[in-house]
Amino acid sequence: MLTVRLERLMLRQGSMVLDLGAGGGRHSYAACARGCNAVAVDLRREDLIGARRGFAEYKEMVGLDGSLELDVVQGDARSLPLGDCTFDAVICSEVLEHIVEDTWVVDEIVRVLKPGGHVALTVPRWGPEVVNWLLSREYHSADGGHIRIFTRRRVLASMLGTKSSAVRLQGSHHAHALHSPYWWVRSWMGIENDQAWIVRALTKVVVYEMMHPGGWWTKIERVLNPLFGKSLVVYGVKV
Repeated sequence: MLTVRLERLMLRQGSMVLDLGAGGGRHSYAACARGCNAVAVDLRREDLIGARRGFAEYKEMVGLDGSLELDVVQGDARSLPLGDCTFDAVICSEVLEHIVEDTWVVDEIVRVLKPGGHVALTVPRWGPEVVNWLLSREYHSADGGHIRIFTRRRVLASMLGTKSSAVRLQGSHHAHALHSPYWWVRSWMGIENDQAWIVRALTKVVVYEMMHPGGWWTKIERVLNPLFGKSLVVYGVKV
């Protein structure tokens, strides 16, 4: 299951979608499947290469037009090499917790977003994240780890910062309840310990749910999300 509910972004055929901090590109893939033109941006060239390769497999799996290509751009979220008012929607999932200047990123999102365009920001939720930090120093001190724990208030403050005052909030929800126990166990047993039977079992559950959305594990996760969802997802529109 995706972190962001794409139907909340009011996407249409041909909409321009920016997947900022795309990583493996799963939100980009889903946007393309809806007939949108997606641009995946990430700081890591290796992730973008992987996203482009993965898109070829995704097209075959879901039966998309074989001529479709995923646009990828290597760039820094704090200073995007993209034009003003270019995108109908921007997705920024699990990025802000890695960056000191989180409000700069939001300002850049608003800059490249068209008036009336929609934005979805996701960050690790405060409660599950606190547990991870208490269980493991390595969880947040490792290279590329999380540098802060977001509260809901801080996320909203980031979206309504000085330059981003044009954003009107449109609601929020929690996602990925199954990921919370997975990361609690990994934090407790050691982040690098991926061979313990319980870690391998939870990995299978998390991967299966993501690869087979709509099944029983997805239904269970939706019930648990309000209590244990690992991600906070916030939506807004540029007015």
